[in-house]
Amino acid sequence: MLVVGQIGKPHGVRGEVSVAVRTDEPEERFVAGSVFATEVPRDRRVSAGPAAAPGIAYQVPPSLVIESVRWHQGRGIVQFEGVHDRNIAEALRGVLLQVDSSTVKPPSDPDEFNDHQLIGLRVVSVAGDDLGVVARIDHAPASDLIVLDKSGGGTALIPFVSQMVPTVDVAGGKIVVDLPEGLLDL
Repeated sequence: MLVVGQIGKPHGVRGEVSVAVRTDEPEERFVAGSVFATEVPRDRRVSAGPAAAPGIAYQVPPSLVIESVRWHQGRGIVQFEGVHDRNIAEALRGVLLQVDSSTVKPPSDPDEFNDHQLIGLRVVSVAGDDLGVVARIDHAPASDLIVLDKSGGGTALIPFVSQMVPTVDVAGGKIVVDLPEGLLDL
């Protein structure tokens, strides 16, 4: 599954939510009728939401369908089907919106990659030392980060910038990195 957005805070009182878009084609992906699988992040710091009925906790549905969308200051303001009040919208805060990666066309730019293409690739140093495997890609404000499952155990973060990641060989199953000394020890 490929993460294409994350639900933010409610917008108004009628169930609309802001969505932080994580795709290069938001106009194609975020349209009325689009269906997204949902994932509740493990580190979500909000409540489980309002009770669906007294004594029954609200459950985030396995999928959400866009009823309407409009754009405001670079973010999507989305109304999902069945979400028509602020309390339910608040319960969705932090939920990741995903699509099946097999339906996503590969990027046309040879220096662009979808997250699912990188997960599982071996990471080696320019000297040829095996450093580990890509566990996931985190999208930080300054740059994307490769989350590396290190060969010796533990994890490390590698900024996904051309100075540190000179070669990505998806077909060959590896990423070559040129890291400053000590980066993997942090």
